[in-house]
Amino acid sequence: MQFINPKTDFAFKKIFGSEQSHDVLISFLNAILYNGENTIRQLTILNPYLAPRIRGVKDTYLDVKATLDNETKVIIEMQVLNIEGFEKRILYNAAKTYSIQLGVGDDYTMLNPVIALTITDFEMFPEINQLTSCFILKEKDFLINYPIYDLELVFVELPKFHKTIDDLETLADKWALHK
Repeated sequence: MQFINPKTDFAFKKIFGSEQSHDVLISFLNAILYNGENTIRQLTILNPYLAPRIRGVKDTYLDVKATLDNETKVIIEMQVLNIEGFEKRILYNAAKTYSIQLGVGDDYTMLNPVIALTITDFEMFPEINQLTSCFILKEKDFLINYPIYDLELVFVELPKFHKTIDDLETLADKWALHK
């Protein structure tokens, strides 16, 4: 029996971004973002279209967008090809997701964290050997963390996963096995 490739746009959105996929998405996000801990208990799957608030600003479409029970926004993209400008697109979508949370007159304290989770079928960071990497804002010279963790870029590079079914140790391993 043949199965559809979960890395295709249609399959990925159906598996993780449909109304029926809450439990699947919660399991996946807990595995990847929270080391398998049951941190996320509820989430809301949102429309992945990021409409601009300012005329002339680029429209963007995400594979999956969700709000966690703590109001953190998670945007998820599956990328098979390493296309030019992809790194900038990740930053743009994360910044846009962060900025469109506020309306005129809203207080900045109303901003909620954004996690941009990017799953790639290619290596983005050859100098990092692990499957998952996480980038946050830090001071350049002293590597001191910025006081808030409102922007987080998480990458899962599928070619770095080499375990067999007998070697699986974590829930993240089990998810990555389906690459």
